[in-house]
Amino acid sequence: MTEQTTGSRPTLEAVAARAGVSRATASRVVNGGAGVRAPLVDKVRKAVEELGYVPNHAARTLVTRRNGAVAVIIAEPEFRIFSDPFFEQQVRGISRELTAHDSQLVLLWVEGPGDHDRIARYLGGGHVDGALAFSLHNDDQLPALISRTKIPTVFGGRPAAGSDLAVPYVDADNRGGAREAVRHLVSLGRRNIAHIAGPRDQTSALDRVDGYHDVLVDADPGLFCQGDFTEESGARAMAELLDRRPDVDGVFVSNDLMASGALRTLRERGVRVPEDVALVGFDDMASVVGTTEPAMTTVRQDVEGMGRLMVRLLMRLLNEAGGDAPASVITPTALVRRASA
Repeated sequence: MTEQTTGSRPTLEAVAARAGVSRATASRVVNGGAGVRAPLVDKVRKAVEELGYVPNHAARTLVTRRNGAVAVIIAEPEFRIFSDPFFEQQVRGISRELTAHDSQLVLLWVEGPGDHDRIARYLGGGHVDGALAFSLHNDDQLPALISRTKIPTVFGGRPAAGSDLAVPYVDADNRGGAREAVRHLVSLGRRNIAHIAGPRDQTSALDRVDGYHDVLVDADPGLFCQGDFTEESGARAMAELLDRRPDVDGVFVSNDLMASGALRTLRERGVRVPEDVALVGFDDMASVVGTTEPAMTTVRQDVEGMGRLMVRLLMRLLNEAGGDAPASVITPTALVRRASA
């Protein structure tokens, strides 16, 4: 029998002929359908490999009702996504896990509320199988819009208190990590320990504030300063703290980028670290902590691993449609001691 090709490209008929099965059987195997006996599956897969056959995406979609694509929605403007290594690590983990599941990543970011309708239309248009959304803000309407599209979704980060969205999420033990950071500063004999907090509208930052207060129940409000997770905000906050409380001798900073900015301010002011002020960050971003002087003590969270976990939960949602939603996951954190504290 002559194997059919289109130019030099093998066809499904050629695969079926090489495997000695019907075209329908070859199609079910190649496009992920069920109901084919294992020996025939092996024959078809061997024929695919020998011929170098590339499955037709449209045909696979008809058989599996899957697009082989997942939307990754980051609720931050473009400049934050490309300047903060947290997003790079999380997207890397997501991308690697999606590749392992033969699925493509479609990246969407939110510059402002005007993007919400566009994203909701895209998600509702049947272009992707599911969505992963992270860096959500407490007053953000995006989670509710995503929920209305009925598309399977996993969040990165714990939803705001009072949220009624039954969506699984992956988060780090932000509160526990913050407690460990502050306890370490206390163990060093530091008495005036400040906190540079992240944005008030993100649960990760609020949990770290709570962890700080778990240890320092009666902390002086003058030792608290607000940042926004950017390096510049950390530098400004540290300057405010030094002006307000020159006796500060320890500082827990809510992420590594802000901690890097705080270290810069301390150096510019001639404050020795850790002799005068001991400092602890949060995240353990290699691209940040590897460049600070002195090397930064910080709380490590497995950001890339969290991205992978988000994908695994989403795949469970897709594969077990109609069943119970998978349980949310809180990943552990760990203090990494270096020279700054």
